[in-house]
Amino acid sequence: MANWSEFNRSRPDLADAGRALLYQVGVGLGFLATVRGDGGPRLHPICPLLFPENAARPGSLEWVASEELYAFIVPGPKQVDLHRDGRYSLHSFPCDDNEDAFYCTGRAHNVADAGIRQVLSDLFVAERSTIGVPAPEANTHLFRLSLDRVLITRTNGHGDHTPQHTVWRPS
Repeated sequence: MANWSEFNRSRPDLADAGRALLYQVGVGLGFLATVRGDGGPRLHPICPLLFPENAARPGSLEWVASEELYAFIVPGPKQVDLHRDGRYSLHSFPCDDNEDAFYCTGRAHNVADAGIRQVLSDLFVAERSTIGVPAPEANTHLFRLSLDRVLITRTNGHGDHTPQHTVWRPS
């Protein structure tokens, strides 16, 4: 498994494409798949967060030396899934003018650190400042998403018969 920073160091072109596809509307949007208790898939939209490497960190928080992929997950079956079985898949929202896509799989890790949570909560609110989203509630859990596999698909528009797929895995 790797974090986003390792992915970015290995393939900055793919990391840039992934960030652009996840943030194509100005905030992170994607579909998160988890594993239900019976082994079946569960899929819902979420708002992933990419904590940038060069972002300002408050005083003593030196906990993030690299860029990471996070998600706040509200109480419900998806949160239960991630605590029970951390496997996930994340897929970007569809684009308006092509079939480009970002997809990654890995493990979700619960983040209990109050300092990390506060910084990411502030980032979440700041990214959505134009629509006035409140901070995630205490029962909304924060997960760091590690990367096991990444797929970037590039197309020449809708109906492209020769999409270009690039797969990345940690070495």
